[in-house]
Amino acid sequence: MSHIPALRRGVPYTSLDKVDVLDHRNGKTLISVSQVGAGIIRRDLPKFAASREALRKFTTEQLLEKCRKAGQLFMEADLPLADGAVQSANDYIKNLSASSGLPHNMVRQNMTKVNHVFTEMRTILRGLTRGLDLKVIDEGVAEMPSGTVSFYPVTNALGVVLPSNSPGVNSLWMPAIALKTPVVLKPGREEPWTPYRIIQAFIAAGIPAEAFGFYPTDHEGAGEILNSCGRAFLFGDESTTARWASNPAVQIHGPGRSKIIIGEDCIERWPEFIEVIADSIARNGGRSCVNASAVVVPKYSKEIAEALAKKLGPISGKASDDPNAALSGFANVKMADWIDSTIEEGLQTPGARDVTAEYRGGPRKQVVDGGTYMRPTIIHCDSFDHPLANREFLFPYASVVTVPQAEVLNKIGHSLVVTAITQDKAFSDALLCSPLIDRLNIGAVSTISVAWDQPHEGNIFEFLYKQRAILIKPV
Repeated sequence: MSHIPALRRGVPYTSLDKVDVLDHRNGKTLISVSQVGAGIIRRDLPKFAASREALRKFTTEQLLEKCRKAGQLFMEADLPLADGAVQSANDYIKNLSASSGLPHNMVRQNMTKVNHVFTEMRTILRGLTRGLDLKVIDEGVAEMPSGTVSFYPVTNALGVVLPSNSPGVNSLWMPAIALKTPVVLKPGREEPWTPYRIIQAFIAAGIPAEAFGFYPTDHEGAGEILNSCGRAFLFGDESTTARWASNPAVQIHGPGRSKIIIGEDCIERWPEFIEVIADSIARNGGRSCVNASAVVVPKYSKEIAEALAKKLGPISGKASDDPNAALSGFANVKMADWIDSTIEEGLQTPGARDVTAEYRGGPRKQVVDGGTYMRPTIIHCDSFDHPLANREFLFPYASVVTVPQAEVLNKIGHSLVVTAITQDKAFSDALLCSPLIDRLNIGAVSTISVAWDQPHEGNIFEFLYKQRAILIKPV
């Protein structure tokens, strides 16, 4: 049986300790993955200074061209696994779908997202650097109308502890390569496929293999990556990320609690916005941190909840290769059980109603073709203080709640993305000034919309590089 090796600065490493990646539908082994311990990671990390030097031999322009080529390879090529085995693009789709529960059509959508990062890397860097001459990455200095600016790297490698829920999150670390920073990746247990394929596409396009570490490992190994890389990304829920929340060297990517807010000036037109709200809640199977998990309105919350429930409630699980599949299966069935029981427990607290119940025609949790699915759930809450009003789950879930416009910013808490449907300048100004909103869309824009020149969660250039004061005087 084929297996995925660890990569120690690009060199495949087969460990005696392996973990099987299973088909979420029947428990059959799809592939085994070599595991490494914290000791190996600890020994390897100091060597990434040489990996950085390997990237520095290329200009940024050369790296951007290689990124573009890598995008085509990622989408189309047969790329290495191990021991001479290769994986076609179609095999990648089938394998990822089988292990993660994402249907084929969603895997393709996420492939397209990853490919866009490869091919739009120039636009992404322009946004990340706020229009700086990209030679600043090559030379450390650049001339601007305001004078000379200088930036220097703060780490020899970016550590990344990845999740299993959505392959699209890999797009967040990919610009590190164009920024001449090696990466040290810990893949999610059910999703080694995407980071490994991205690495192989980069290498096949001419990026030095030593720029990549791929370390399937345990909690201790993940901690070593987070502690020792100098800069790191951590994906996970609050129980996973809490320990690192106050560490400025670790950028947290946790629950988004993204929201749709309709202003008083637009609420009478609420039927016009049901499509964009439903899309925000349900696209990508509701698995993304940018999916809306709450709809906050000054009135008509019951009517809006009813309209959303009528639209989303009938959606059910389908076979993974069904082109109309709209839900993702759960590789971890216990997670689906916990979500279902958590919602049912929350409904016991007065002030909440599952509006989708009458449109589902069956239980929220269902088994189809051997896979476990959670069907869309819209909860109407009487108050934003209800335990189900500001929750986020890995399926199409949202609460709809009435909050007076004047109280919105005091109630909603932190939000990764807010779509504010309003033309009220005073309200828009208040939202613009709020430190609780990471990305703000004003108008009827889906929360999952992406602008390649504007990162929705952190700025990797500012995370990996620091500006220094500089004065140059000819001698």
